[in-house]
Amino acid sequence: MTAVEERRLEGLLKAVVAEVLAERQELRREALREGLADRVILRAIQPGEKSPMISRKRVFRLLQPAA
Repeated sequence: MTAVEERRLEGLLKAVVAEVLAERQELRREALREGLADRVILRAIQPGEKSPMISRKRVFRLLQPAA
């Protein structure tokens, strides 16, 4: 594929994606929702990466409802 063909293909692909996102707003909303959820999860994980390790047994004990 030549450079000209690649640029043309890239332009067509961008136009198609833009058209689909304009016509199917629920796809755009879902993509935004997924991105935000990923960011929230990442922010929740980061502090835990700096904390000391605990055993699997202790984690599951902490997750058990109080009797």
